[in-house]
Amino acid sequence: MRYIEDIKDGENVTAHYLCKRKETFKTKSGKNYLSLTLADKTGQITAKVWTLNNDIQNFDAGDFIKIDATAQLYNDEIQLSIRKIRKSMAGEYLPADYIPTTDKDIESLYAAICVIIDSIENSHIKTMLTGIFARDGHIGSAFLSHSAAKNMHHSYMGGLCEHTLAVAQICDFLAPRYKFVNRDVLICAALLHDIGKIFELSPFPENDYTDKGQLLGHIFMTGQLIADEAAKIDGFPPTLTALLQHCILSHHGKHEYGSPILPKTIEAIILSYADITDAHTKMFEEALEKGSPQADWMGYHRVLQRDIRRSGF
Repeated sequence: MRYIEDIKDGENVTAHYLCKRKETFKTKSGKNYLSLTLADKTGQITAKVWTLNNDIQNFDAGDFIKIDATAQLYNDEIQLSIRKIRKSMAGEYLPADYIPTTDKDIESLYAAICVIIDSIENSHIKTMLTGIFARDGHIGSAFLSHSAAKNMHHSYMGGLCEHTLAVAQICDFLAPRYKFVNRDVLICAALLHDIGKIFELSPFPENDYTDKGQLLGHIFMTGQLIADEAAKIDGFPPTLTALLQHCILSHHGKHEYGSPILPKTIEAIILSYADITDAHTKMFEEALEKGSPQADWMGYHRVLQRDIRRSGF
């Protein structure tokens, strides 16, 4: 197995990868070529097929394929120029090599979330969370295996659970340090803030936006889920539903980050900062993991819009 993260400029690559995307374009001269996105558990890489002939056999996005290619540096990123493609055959690859997974124990993460739910004092909120995160329920089972994003942070199996727990723990740390914070509202919103990702993104190995995800987004779908679940619980206060929905709708913090409304409660502002703290810190961690251990500088991070440095000296 030749992992994508290990591919170097100029080397020949003969290996099996998951084809996540396949598109046909034309060159300036009108010649067709293919642009592919290939993936394994270490990441993704762009690949081009400039010459379409008998060495490029039939395949579709979502197939595992065997390629023969050369790695080339283009705009400071490694790309593959492919000469041959065929579909991979059963037994030629291990599915586990193509599904990135959290390095943390998922059962321990889930157990920690259950402990937090048990600490909730409001009976309506506890009933809602217990139902949503039940292991035998559709939402709870999908939650444990889902990613938290397509590619920005925690984009691996178990990433949603890992990110959710981290945000809830940050909120739990901050809650007693400020006046007027309703801990139960804050913790409930933290545990649910990204639950809509299980509808916004498809399961692995695809991990791409669903039709509903593109049309509605996880913020809206999570807010709707809260309304639906609250309606099932006798006596669930309408104001409590609105407060929880507000935390969800505002948890990206700014309109330009996708929130339809700005945080207007102390719980909502804490949640928004906790979310961005874990997401951005994870981006730093992932950049440092991918960089050379001997290098001080990891290069420019496009999402964070800055160069990242290792703190060794």
